[in-house]
Amino acid sequence: MPIAENTTIVGAPVAEVYERWTHFDRFNEFMSNIKSVEMTGPKTSHWVVKGPLGTNVKFDAETTMMETNKRIAWNSRDGGDVTTSGQVTFNELGNKQTEVHVILKYDPPAGLAGDIVAKVFSDPQGQLEEDMKRFKHLAEGKSVGS
Repeated sequence: MPIAENTTIVGAPVAEVYERWTHFDRFNEFMSNIKSVEMTGPKTSHWVVKGPLGTNVKFDAETTMMETNKRIAWNSRDGGDVTTSGQVTFNELGNKQTEVHVILKYDPPAGLAGDIVAKVFSDPQGQLEEDMKRFKHLAEGKSVGS
């Protein structure tokens, strides 16, 4: 199962950083491959990820842990185009700084769908690093790309 991991220091208090991350439906603001996230229940969501040549990769996820200002964890549910899980932890550093640590795991299915998913996640480490740079800018109140 491929894994991507990143630690980013955000210049904002932990409560603000955590609050921004809890808005899953706004992940497309900083995660370039995310087309949409729709909340389908208190702990469930439906994800659509941009695939190659206009294709979409879809899966449902369940939030398995939400510790306010500390940690959020999730797993995909059965029946989606990809099996994925991960967690993000928030560590208050003082001086209005927060360490954000993300671990993402995914397991593409076999066959044609697996080939499409593999292309979407062809560089998960590099993609996560770029996404976290954008998250840092947004969480610090800067425009993305500044």
